[in-house]
Amino acid sequence: MDANSRHQNIVDLLKDQDRVQVEDLADRFGVSTQTIRADLRALSDRGLAMRTHGGAERADQSSSREYAARRQTCAPQKEAMGRIAASLIPDNCSVSLNIGTSTEQVAKALAAHSGLTVLSNNINIINSLIGTRSKDLILAGGAVRQSDGAIVGEDAVEFISRYKVDFAVIGASALDADGSVLDFDAREVSVARAVLRNARTRILVCDTSKFAISAPVRICAIAELDYVVTDAPPPLEFCEQARLGQTEILIMEQDNDG
Repeated sequence: MDANSRHQNIVDLLKDQDRVQVEDLADRFGVSTQTIRADLRALSDRGLAMRTHGGAERADQSSSREYAARRQTCAPQKEAMGRIAASLIPDNCSVSLNIGTSTEQVAKALAAHSGLTVLSNNINIINSLIGTRSKDLILAGGAVRQSDGAIVGEDAVEFISRYKVDFAVIGASALDADGSVLDFDAREVSVARAVLRNARTRILVCDTSKFAISAPVRICAIAELDYVVTDAPPPLEFCEQARLGQTEILIMEQDNDG
């Protein structure tokens, strides 16, 4: 059996049993464990499996757990940042929010607003606002990523580009002290750029733990934003880049103290 056939067989197995083991696959296909590890590495690189100790598991199952875990990470800070971001957005306006656990908290804080037109590529955000006093809820078209309810890719970019909203709210996976706002997935970044490009006021909601994370794809520079809502003072270099770009940094503790 060639590598492509093994890969398809492994993907099919993962649909049925969620997890596979290297030793079992080596016995099944009559190849070495080194060959199976190479197969699993290739499948992981293509996003079709998630490697684990001694094997692999179905990618969407692992990603769902990871997204649920990210919701719990810095949860109180995200909730407080969500309230600050929502306070910047008045009633009776339009707002676009992209995928992310921080932007979901902004949406929850917007539930008390009235007359909003809300555009998002995040099914969770739209669902959270059903039954509120929002005027219109618009979900971007395209393929849904089951792990987190995101709609990413060129279809979503094209859909979002049909609109011009008053406010954009985005999250990010990483921040750099030089003022770069970053993410891992180029498809998500394309959507985030479209959200920013088609808005009059641009807001980033991101906690300072993201300065410890490195990601390769640039969303924008801090100077391209109007507000950054965060949980603690960022590095001085980042603050200087914000000052040069006339970007206002709103810090959670200052909001709570005042």
